[in-house]
Amino acid sequence: MHVGFILDGNGRWAANKSLPRSVGHKKGAENVEDILKSCKDLGITTVTMYAFSTENWSRPVFEIKALMRLFQYYLKKKLTMLYQENVKVLTIGNISPFPKVIKDYIKNLEELTKNNDGMFLNLAMNYGGRSEIIKATKGIVKAVSEGIIKIEDLDEQLFAQHLYTYGQEDPDLIIRTAGEKRLSNFLLWQSAYSELYFVEKNWPDFNRADLIEALNHYKSRKRKFGSLDATEKTARKQVS
Repeated sequence: MHVGFILDGNGRWAANKSLPRSVGHKKGAENVEDILKSCKDLGITTVTMYAFSTENWSRPVFEIKALMRLFQYYLKKKLTMLYQENVKVLTIGNISPFPKVIKDYIKNLEELTKNNDGMFLNLAMNYGGRSEIIKATKGIVKAVSEGIIKIEDLDEQLFAQHLYTYGQEDPDLIIRTAGEKRLSNFLLWQSAYSELYFVEKNWPDFNRADLIEALNHYKSRKRKFGSLDATEKTARKQVS
């Protein structure tokens, strides 16, 4: 099972407690550790965490600097626990704008965990669904111009080969916290048939019990992928 998380509400959590936004981001990062452990315990095979979007660069400079310090700390000190937890890490997104030290920690973490097979974690950093689709399109255009593929060969499967998540299953469930009900440029191609689950709690307050509730809600849904289920087919035959 693949679950995506849109980690929303760190700043609001801090504001509600009259704390700096940086404290909210720190608390949210701590919660990532707890939720990842819960995901692994609950048998979730793939997790995608929306850590930093392409739009997040428009935030105030002091907040960006605080986030960069937080990324640096967790990539160096905390997320190495993923190695012991047998989690394989892949960063999706364009990491080139990040400071060199963060890029180095990202590469080290991916290298450290590349042979792990207990759970797969995508860290979406400087990620945007639209930019991913543009990147894939450019890759296909280049391949066509070089004669590697023919335009007639282009279909959804070939297109998916040029996405960051190539080789993975699309997310079954996407969970967004803080009461917002939109994808905000998250896995736009991959989420075509994902179930969406929205929680009022801010991300730092989202816990294992909330995750279990979301999973139970997911299990109660009928996933038809645009087709008719048996009941609908029977009803249609009776009408005709």
